[in-house]
Amino acid sequence: MTDETSRSDALEEQGPSAKSEARALEAAAIRRRWITLGEVLAVVAAVISGLTLWNSWSERADNEAAKNAEASRSSLRATRLVLTATATNDRKLILRPSSPDQSIQSQSVAFPSSLGVTPTQTTGEPRLEAAWFANALKKFRSEAGLPDDSHGDERMPVAITTRYLVEGEPHEDVTIYDVGYSVAGRLLSGHTVTLRGLSLVSRVKNDDAQKLLDARWAKLTPPSKRSPS
Repeated sequence: MTDETSRSDALEEQGPSAKSEARALEAAAIRRRWITLGEVLAVVAAVISGLTLWNSWSERADNEAAKNAEASRSSLRATRLVLTATATNDRKLILRPSSPDQSIQSQSVAFPSSLGVTPTQTTGEPRLEAAWFANALKKFRSEAGLPDDSHGDERMPVAITTRYLVEGEPHEDVTIYDVGYSVAGRLLSGHTVTLRGLSLVSRVKNDDAQKLLDARWAKLTPPSKRSPS
């Protein structure tokens, strides 16, 4: 005889009242099981919903951070000045910012102290002219025992202070550039300094510009011509 048969027989012996009570208890147990399962499903749904909200917020935060970082990089690129040079002839370089968002207002060009050349100011037409320093440079090369005709491009550093606008906001940049030049001798007219181009060396602070410019020039010239420290 099985347990099911025993329970059935026991219920038969206890009568209708006992049967009803047993069925009620069983129904209550089933309801409790369903309630417990529903609670578990509700908790799972709440967890999934929370994770979905977190992922959505995290993605928005990451996207916002990426946009802010890119905006910061774009702003830095817009405000960092890099000059490019275009030769209009052998004696003049036109200077322009590499970014179209920048507008140069004025410049000051300083030369190595040993040349004895006064800084040159420009307004509205940023440029570099050989006439500003050519005679002093030729005299320097002669006293230094450098060859009359250069082989390839020679270099002379200059410190360029540029005042410019970006979206109407004023900025200032102080940078040392190497000016590429060559010297060629001519029988009747003497030697001519020809400008070749411009190469960025380093950005400097305004107060340190002349000192660092002279140090750069000392590296490019014979020891006999270096300025005393």
